[in-house]
Amino acid sequence: MELSTKYNPGEVEKKWYDYWQNNGYFFSKPNDRKPYTIVIPPPNVTGVLHMGHMLNNTIQDVLIRRARMKGFNACWVPGTDHASIATEAKVVAKLKDEGISKFEIGREKFLDHAWEWTHKHGGVILEQLKTLGCSCDWNRTKFTMDEDLSESVIKVFVDLYNKGLIYRGYRMINWDPEAKTNISDEEVIYKEKQGKLYFLRYYIENSKDYIVVATTRPETIFGDTAVCINPNDERYKHLKGKNVIVPVAGRSIPVIEDDYVDIEFGTGCLKITPAHDPNDYEIGKRHKLDIINSINEDASLNDHALHYSGMDRFKVRKLIETELEEKGLLEKVENYTNKVGTSERTGAVIEPRLSVQWFLKMKDLAKPALDNVMNDNIRFHPSKFKNTYKHWMENVHDWNISRQLWWGHRIPAFYYGDNDDFVVALNKQQAIQLIEQEKRIHLSEEDLRQDEDALDTWFSSWLWPISVFNGINDPNNEEINYYYPTNDLVTGPDIMFFWVARMIIAGYEYRNELPFKNVYFTGIVRDKLGRKMSKSLGNSPDPIELMEEYGADAVRVGMLLTAPAGNDLPFDTDLCLQGRNFANKIWNAFRLIKGWSQSDEIDMPAENEFALQWFNVKLNSVLTEIEDHYEKYRISDVLMSVYKLIWDDFCAWYLEAVKPEFGKPIDKKTYEATIAYLEKCLKILHPFMPFLTEEIWHAISERSKEEALIVSDYPETDSFDSAILEKFDFSAQIISGVRAIRNEKGISPKSKLELYSAEADKKGFEQSLVEKLSNVNLFFANEFPDKGFSFRVGTSEFFIPASENIDVEAEREKLEKEKIYQEGFLASVRKKLNNEKFVSGAPEAVVNAEKKKESDALEKIAMIEEQLKSL
Repeated sequence: MELSTKYNPGEVEKKWYDYWQNNGYFFSKPNDRKPYTIVIPPPNVTGVLHMGHMLNNTIQDVLIRRARMKGFNACWVPGTDHASIATEAKVVAKLKDEGISKFEIGREKFLDHAWEWTHKHGGVILEQLKTLGCSCDWNRTKFTMDEDLSESVIKVFVDLYNKGLIYRGYRMINWDPEAKTNISDEEVIYKEKQGKLYFLRYYIENSKDYIVVATTRPETIFGDTAVCINPNDERYKHLKGKNVIVPVAGRSIPVIEDDYVDIEFGTGCLKITPAHDPNDYEIGKRHKLDIINSINEDASLNDHALHYSGMDRFKVRKLIETELEEKGLLEKVENYTNKVGTSERTGAVIEPRLSVQWFLKMKDLAKPALDNVMNDNIRFHPSKFKNTYKHWMENVHDWNISRQLWWGHRIPAFYYGDNDDFVVALNKQQAIQLIEQEKRIHLSEEDLRQDEDALDTWFSSWLWPISVFNGINDPNNEEINYYYPTNDLVTGPDIMFFWVARMIIAGYEYRNELPFKNVYFTGIVRDKLGRKMSKSLGNSPDPIELMEEYGADAVRVGMLLTAPAGNDLPFDTDLCLQGRNFANKIWNAFRLIKGWSQSDEIDMPAENEFALQWFNVKLNSVLTEIEDHYEKYRISDVLMSVYKLIWDDFCAWYLEAVKPEFGKPIDKKTYEATIAYLEKCLKILHPFMPFLTEEIWHAISERSKEEALIVSDYPETDSFDSAILEKFDFSAQIISGVRAIRNEKGISPKSKLELYSAEADKKGFEQSLVEKLSNVNLFFANEFPDKGFSFRVGTSEFFIPASENIDVEAEREKLEKEKIYQEGFLASVRKKLNNEKFVSGAPEAVVNAEKKKESDALEKIAMIEEQLKSL
């Protein structure tokens, strides 16, 4: 076939991806082979590919392709997550633009719009993963709202409720006023924000005296039901049993005493607003205080806020400062920096709020999940994340699993009667049966009202490794018994608690075993300045555009060259350029080999025989090395080892060693061995650069679909003698020494030189290789000519005599000038070191630096004198 002079990824990538798909290489079904299973961390259904996805899925593809080549029944299950908050927010915004309110059209019609949105925008990211080369079994693509997965979620909810682990309770929650739903503690991001600290005057009832209370949220005073002091605070003993007046609101509230108040913090007086602060709520419960909710779901104030009713909380904060000052109720205002809770989903400032929600008890469920990570039944890579995991699991809170959303799995609780009575059931029919059995009440489906809330999105994805194989609905089916537990999970540490920990909990609860054997935590992709890549910062390249410019293989290599497990990836598009250069290097190496003519009438030269032996050993040495890296999940190190093997060892050394003279044929045995070595290199590189390697694989010779690279046998490691590596390294250093002198003296590589070596070094290196690659005639002698240039490899000396190629006088003149310069530099350094004032007064590090300069200069002068002597 005609080979283009430059590798063009745009011409081959779609061709080979279609070829792999059409021939069913990604497809998996249970058989007698050992399974290797990965489930994808499901991205948001309406999301698009970002750099984090690129890194995560490239690593998964490397693992699955290697397993496939190693003979495992490789199964990579793809899919997407319904992303309740994000998707509902997008649909609500779309409807708002059309002048439609979700509450006006009702739940059913809103869900029609949500499904329409999902069908229109969903799955884009999965198509983009195909561009990256991801070899998922697309026949298995799952969506967390699929009928069977939804059935699994409802079954688990009912089961956990019947076990007494799910309950409905009135609690302080984190309210997102933009999404109009509560979110879990783990979804609250605390950000440092510059604000103000307001010192308010609370007048003592029937008195002209007042106390000062500090707050960052003056708009919440309308929910105040007490002022609290520490019972041991001598300053406020006169307040015991008295009431104070809430500023602006004018209400009388009691002064209470509680040890919670820190005497040293602020003014020592704390306003208690039980409806709007979790700590205040606990104090309020202890002292049986009234609860006044003064803030609406959208973070506007309600009628309790008097003339501020209907206004946004932050607008009120500005206006009320003016009113407080005008009425003499504001002592002072100070700038204040504090950490403010914000929603991970919308970025809105969280409003603490009392609400009836559904919770899952986590303490007992978490125990086996903690034990089996700490004893390494489930291995974390890197293991440093075990400590973070341990801390969270030992301090786990009950999981708030309900969300005030319509898009998602609706909570299967059915209410009846006038007293908010309910039953939890799989459906309305079962609910009616339960009510009839337990209450002896006869109802129809119209008499039931299903809970309006949806479940937290993570309540479906925590079942993901089980539910994608229908293991909840049919616990003994063939697929769950074959593919579960899965092998490796690749994910980010930022969802260790949201997802990883909960999947482990679900695994032990519903399969009584781990869900995966290894968890590989990727780092965060950052820009050159160390900032996390994001659309808002505008510092994240478009992955599709990157692949169009550099090719998918080049981007994969660029991502993984500096991506050690658990450490952040400092990404630069230059890495993609490096990946593209690597692809071109391999392509050109292949073109070079294919351009050789071969002959079975030529004997193999000695240098070829040695090179073949050496590369065989080197290949096995590197295979051993990369197997160790794979075992330790050092994927970046694997790539670097393969990169060096191909670029340095195969291209720079091996091919140069065996390359025939221009226009002359190569012996057949060397040619066949070279092709075989290239094929092995392609095999170990394939998981990282699947498109390029498959293209070259088929260009080497015509292959059947059973012989495609994607399903070829991964190279096995043979035993090897490392002595030949030492002999080659010795030879390579001699060659490099000769080349260095050529460069330094301006001698053409085409000019043949004489090289002398001691008789004792004969067996330490390969003469034929040295002579070919350094273009010398090598002589062994114990005495060398008088004039020339020498260099050392270890303790061995090598000598190139002066010849017509070398201007000895010009070289001597150059060395003399360099010697004079170095002697002058040495004198200036010694002048400093002989100055007692400098030595005693300068920092030790500065003095040591001067001493280092002195020793370096002495070493350079000695080297110059040695070279002058040889001249």
